[in-house]
Amino acid sequence: MDYVLNEGDHVIVETARGLEYGVVVLSNRYVPAQSLVAPLRPVIRIATEEDAQKHEQNIKREREAFDICCEKIAAHGLDMKLIDVEYTFDNSKLMFYFSAEGRVDFRELVKDLASVFRTRIELRQIGVRDEAKLLGGLGVCGRPLCCATFLYDFAQVSIRMAKEQNLSLNSTKISGACGRLMCCLRYECETYEEEGRRTPRPNSIVRTKEGIGVVIESQPLSGIIKVRLGEDETAPVKVFNRDEVEVIKSAGIDEASESTSNGNTSDDNLPDGEPL
Repeated sequence: MDYVLNEGDHVIVETARGLEYGVVVLSNRYVPAQSLVAPLRPVIRIATEEDAQKHEQNIKREREAFDICCEKIAAHGLDMKLIDVEYTFDNSKLMFYFSAEGRVDFRELVKDLASVFRTRIELRQIGVRDEAKLLGGLGVCGRPLCCATFLYDFAQVSIRMAKEQNLSLNSTKISGACGRLMCCLRYECETYEEEGRRTPRPNSIVRTKEGIGVVIESQPLSGIIKVRLGEDETAPVKVFNRDEVEVIKSAGIDEASESTSNGNTSDDNLPDGEPL
């Protein structure tokens, strides 16, 4: 059955986990076939008042299940941190999300929980990025975390992306709430790479209309570069457009980042950018 839905409507939908209660964030609209993520799951119905009450009951039961599971984890002496608990709408499954340093043998815990809740139990170990996605929060930009709002998959983020954008390599400035490199480092990286190929990097040697000098700062998006006209640190610094200079010797990205970064520049002290 086709429904005309508006933003904010509450609905019951079928998901890979079973029936779930949700809120419409985008109303009916045309979506190109290449943009669809298969398989498409159906909207079962528009939520009723009874459905809303059941959803509230499930939230209350999830809080109770969280407390009970924490007690069971302590009783079994397991080294794990419970992050979140979710019931499917029809209570056919109860999911526990946790984090741990290594692998955890939770088979006895599952049996214990199944005897208490009398439903299918699923324990899922998640990484720090998934933990941030579940818990939500605000990023350093002041906006809700990207992973908790619109990012569905975690793409790989590398320290090279920060270097490409001439960002500080201080881990506290480029790490997200999860402690890993911020996902947003990817957003403008492609543009910086394209413009960076046309712009001399810091430490490059260039010929200008006023003589040969060394690039001490470059702005790929605007095409503006600052050039020190001489080997002496006190030599005059002039500003040029990238189209006004000729590159004699180009600096690599690592050489450029050494010139522009602040703080610790060792990759060994930076957070891992591998997706979980």
